[in-house]
Amino acid sequence: MSGETVLIAAFSGRSLAQSARRAGYRPLVADAFGDLDTQDAAEDFRVLDGAMQTGFRTKPLIAALDDLSRSASTKPIGLVLGSGFEDKPRLVAALASRFNLLGSGAATYKACKDPQSFFGVLDRLGIPHPETQTSPPADTAGWITKRVGGSGGRHIRHANAQSIARPRRYFQKLLKGERISACFVGNNRASWTYLSRQWCAPARGAEFRYGGAVTLPPSPSAPEHQKALEYTGRVASELGLKGVASFDYIVANNELWLLEVNPRPGATFDIFDDADGHLFQDHVDAVNGSRLQYRDAFDTQEKAAAILHADRWPIFLNDIAWPDWAADRGPPGTFIPLGAPLATAFAEAPTADAAEALARKRLAELEDLIYGHAKS
Repeated sequence: MSGETVLIAAFSGRSLAQSARRAGYRPLVADAFGDLDTQDAAEDFRVLDGAMQTGFRTKPLIAALDDLSRSASTKPIGLVLGSGFEDKPRLVAALASRFNLLGSGAATYKACKDPQSFFGVLDRLGIPHPETQTSPPADTAGWITKRVGGSGGRHIRHANAQSIARPRRYFQKLLKGERISACFVGNNRASWTYLSRQWCAPARGAEFRYGGAVTLPPSPSAPEHQKALEYTGRVASELGLKGVASFDYIVANNELWLLEVNPRPGATFDIFDDADGHLFQDHVDAVNGSRLQYRDAFDTQEKAAAILHADRWPIFLNDIAWPDWAADRGPPGTFIPLGAPLATAFAEAPTADAAEALARKRLAELEDLIYGHAKS
């Protein structure tokens, strides 16, 4: 595969581009940021201004991907999608009609993200999930409302007496407990699953905002870990997932509940990849039906990734001496709105707790560094 070009489209293409480069590919990236580390990893890139605010739009995205394809030294082997397509199965279908889609198709996106379809599948498989409905409950206490196809947690709100039924939102009973994510990689022939522990970074009006994750080696003595592995395999097979996908669970009331499935590489991609980009290669091989080589993602160190948000105030980035453990490095002059993702801090340590603690410590260091060099 060495030297082949591959298209990547995502709100942030950085993690996929870096992994693709490590695996020997030459990534061509269309995303919403054009971060410095994305630029370093990419063979070529295009920034789609405003995509984070409006979502990806078909014509500008296809134009960017066409332009990247024309500029490539060799014909791209296909297109890998990251975040930004969860609520856009028609866009996924349009892209698949024009490019070789390296990932799950539009029907799978729709099956994962349509509440009635998805939770109906879970009911049929006997997999626990929170009580979910499209109309507001008579008593909204203890309920939340979510946007169909939403990701990152910022779209989740507490339901109240003013909450009404909307075409793009649904209601779900709130469960509180430990959040576990499963990173699935495979196809209908072979697969495996890695687990991580997630946490939220609450902010005003965004209590459930995604904060980060740390690798979590499955424990034979933890029944919720074994259930996560079992449920993930069964649902992935039922939905026809191909390549890397992510599953979000919560442990509550002595039970494991499945919250949602994202049929594409997720936020934990970084912590399960390695220096040779094996996770990106696994994704491509799984989609192409090639033989998968099992790899133990866990060595002597656990890995954590934590998201820094612009919670002090909206800022324009200046030139920053970024630490080597920081990622998603915005170019000087980049405007970051209040509460938006600002950067990522990585950490490794002998235990998951230590890795998470180090990542959180580095978040504070990174926040001081960035705001100390930024203009409000």
